[in-house]
Amino acid sequence: MTWTTRPRSKFDDLAAIDVGEGPLVVLLHGVGLRAEAWGGQIEPLVSAGYRVVCPDMLGHGETAFAVPSGLNSYAAPIAALLNEPAVLIGHSMGALIATQIAASDNGNVKGVAALNAIYKRSFAARQAVLSRAHALDAQQPNDASVTLRRWFAESALAEREACARWLQEVDPRAYKAAYTVFAESDGPTEEQLAEITCPALFVTGADEPNSTPVMSLQMASLASKGRAEIIPGAAHMMPMTHAAQVNATLLPFVQECLT
Repeated sequence: MTWTTRPRSKFDDLAAIDVGEGPLVVLLHGVGLRAEAWGGQIEPLVSAGYRVVCPDMLGHGETAFAVPSGLNSYAAPIAALLNEPAVLIGHSMGALIATQIAASDNGNVKGVAALNAIYKRSFAARQAVLSRAHALDAQQPNDASVTLRRWFAESALAEREACARWLQEVDPRAYKAAYTVFAESDGPTEEQLAEITCPALFVTGADEPNSTPVMSLQMASLASKGRAEIIPGAAHMMPMTHAAQVNATLLPFVQECLT
């Protein structure tokens, strides 16, 4: 697959890919990426009869940067898009945003899927991610090599090349701000998970060292309609690297929620 730039539509201050017709599916990317990271999911969802909206996070892709004040600065513009029944699908920080909105009283959220979501990091993991956030430079592009090694090991993939380009292009202020919010979060709380009343799917990779299978299983057990799926051989960037397996899980879930 080639990860080419796609045209955008504007939703107030958000830029987003907006394609297809039918019930709404909103895809939320992670820190340092952009809407094109969902390239493996867009066409399958559109072909299945859905309208797919993939927003660029604040300061990412073609959405302008604005100084955030916590996770709600990222969640509120997405919640404002939901003026019809929709399924939210988020990856990494996008999963934090999706679960926060699903735990609110927004009745248009008919299902939520959290991919590679974190929950109650260990002390060592929390210290490591906070250290990385603190070390980021808000004035110039950061060295992406460590991130890419964490995501892809030493594999030379088109997905790695695309992520390398996006990490270099993202506004350094936006990257540091978003990564800091991500690092300071410990995932949805037990109370938030209990407040998610729609179907909730938690998916991660079997080889994911940070947003681990145990985390997804724990979150699924706390949501009233929760379930978990673990993708064999996959790690953090599984929507890109294991698109077919991820789609085989997502498409039936979306159909269930929006039928």
